[in-house]
Amino acid sequence: MQSRRLSSIGAYLFADLDRKQEELQARGVDVISLSTGDPDIPTPEHIVRAMEEGVRDPKTHRYPPYRGTAGFREAAATWFAKRFGVELDPDREVLALIGSKEGLAHLPWAVMNPGEVALVPDPGYPVYRSSTIMAEGEPVMVPLMADRGFLPDLDRIPSETLERARILFLNYPNNPTGATADLEFFATAVAFARAHRLLLVHDNAYSEITYDGYRAPSVLEVPGAKDVAIELHSLSKSFNMTGWRVGFAVGNPEAVAALSTLKTNVDSGVFTAVQRAATAALLGPQDVLAPTLATYRARRDRIVAALRAVGWEPPLPKATLYIWMPTPGEMTSVAFAGDVLEKTGVVITPGTGYGQMGEGYVRLSLTTPDDLIDEALARIRRAYG
Repeated sequence: MQSRRLSSIGAYLFADLDRKQEELQARGVDVISLSTGDPDIPTPEHIVRAMEEGVRDPKTHRYPPYRGTAGFREAAATWFAKRFGVELDPDREVLALIGSKEGLAHLPWAVMNPGEVALVPDPGYPVYRSSTIMAEGEPVMVPLMADRGFLPDLDRIPSETLERARILFLNYPNNPTGATADLEFFATAVAFARAHRLLLVHDNAYSEITYDGYRAPSVLEVPGAKDVAIELHSLSKSFNMTGWRVGFAVGNPEAVAALSTLKTNVDSGVFTAVQRAATAALLGPQDVLAPTLATYRARRDRIVAALRAVGWEPPLPKATLYIWMPTPGEMTSVAFAGDVLEKTGVVITPGTGYGQMGEGYVRLSLTTPDDLIDEALARIRRAYG
């Protein structure tokens, strides 16, 4: 028994992958997964200590403030000012989230009316589409093409679509493509959102996962962006805290307030001890990120070199935890991923899991331990070399 809305979404991509992996393992297949972006590196010790101290404080055992504790919201504003040079009002422009995914899922409920359009990148994080459907909105897919650096061509969106549009989703550094965007693009997007009365929702979960000297910007660095934009951040990837479920939304005060009002009706906030740990992450030493990034960069380089050695053509991304690779020859995404799984026991993600424009691509993740990556690459070399 499920609603029509839920039926129209289907199962979440990684839930299906988990089931298939379990089925193979039950048959005795030694499976190595390069599919999901779940960091295998431990959370930094000073964050864990802050969590331990918070858990032992009985004050944290009661309901947290719905918007997040004042300390966490102030920490997010302080971090944001240091990182991006953008000042935020912790009371009006910062909201604690149970991870950025939760905020992305709830935003359409908070700001859209039934029948309104959300402009959704294709390929893109599946939550943009599913949350729009659950809010009884209409997701209109906006293609991301390789020849444009996987940036949307906003000028090609039909005027009749824009008349009904309420949200424009963006995500740079991008999952799944690894693409990046500069401030010139964000300035164009902000002007576009203002001209068409859109809320620009920027998913910046990978802002700190960058390589080779690249530093990802925030859309809020564009002058006047807070008039039309809200940006979501997560501590999951930056501080290896996927299981902790904590992030924050910043920007347009009306959008922040709407999301906050929705959340007071559907959840009870982030555990206060987790917020204390997140505060320690944001205000503590940022050089703890360097060893993690060095590990991911080394994995990226090793995987790309091995895949190129067997004749495949992966790019060398300068951000995110993913390699977005064209499938070789004329193979579809599903067929190629299936062929790799059958021949090697290595799980990679078909690009079609992120939308129709993902056809012809697969995604590989950098968050598998080094010994398993090396074994997976050795199997691929034996099967395809």
